[in-house]
Amino acid sequence: MKQLLERLTTGEILVADGAMGTLLFHKGLKPGDCPESVNLARPEIMEEIAGSYLAAGADIVQTNTFGGSSLKLAAYALGEAAEEINRNAVTAVRKVVGERAYVSGSCGPTGKILKPYGDADPEELYDSFHKQIQALVSAGADCVCVETMVDVKEATLAVRAAKEVSSGTPVMATMTFDATARGFYTIMGVDIKQAASGLEEAGADVVGSNCGNGIENMIKIAREFRECTGLPLIIQSNAGMPETKDGATVYRETPEFMADRAAELIDTGVSIIGGCCGTTPKHTAAMRKMVDTLTKR
Repeated sequence: MKQLLERLTTGEILVADGAMGTLLFHKGLKPGDCPESVNLARPEIMEEIAGSYLAAGADIVQTNTFGGSSLKLAAYALGEAAEEINRNAVTAVRKVVGERAYVSGSCGPTGKILKPYGDADPEELYDSFHKQIQALVSAGADCVCVETMVDVKEATLAVRAAKEVSSGTPVMATMTFDATARGFYTIMGVDIKQAASGLEEAGADVVGSNCGNGIENMIKIAREFRECTGLPLIIQSNAGMPETKDGATVYRETPEFMADRAAELIDTGVSIIGGCCGTTPKHTAAMRKMVDTLTKR
């Protein structure tokens, strides 16, 4: 299998998988449960999810380690199990995908807020990210995805930790933006230009956005990113914004709608297209079909 960055530099469009949490809830995870605890108790669930996304045509399959930092896991009294949780996650995905897809080590926010707005020290966050990413890379992750970040300072700490662990392992970094009257900003007040420059300076190989928006807004976000950076872009949108129906959370954007609109992402210059909350292997399969069709043309 060719190196991930080599494929991107030749102009190839890759398809990433979709939501993790959505599928975990479908398989019995209860609200309030630690999603990463599944890696210890029922790793076969992670194999099933990886297999479903591989069968749908994903080139990149994520690990169930979004909240896998020791700081985040400490909220569930699982901080000491961080290494095992991350290692098991990579092992489960690799067992299924082999060399047919890249294993992406997911790395989300710690849940802590850096000083002066919170009480967390940068060194504390960096150390937590470093330990998590060390476990992911040592277990064989092909790349690291620092995702769903809202504070560019926290995001850059994670990116730098990843590059310190393994300078040769590709790092993708995505932030989550809200649409405001002034444009797109994270809840910490970071705009797209600040995000792009901060992530690139920290050493990210691929930058972009995930979560927080449906495909329409993500097209706008991608265009702004393209104006701010020459790095490869990754966009993973929700299947629309969450709504509540009969007590359940639902997402309205169908696989066909998302795939049809996502074709504009390719025109914008996005290199990796995937999904986030509410998306399923059906969305991935629709994206795969769209990308293959445009590539043949």
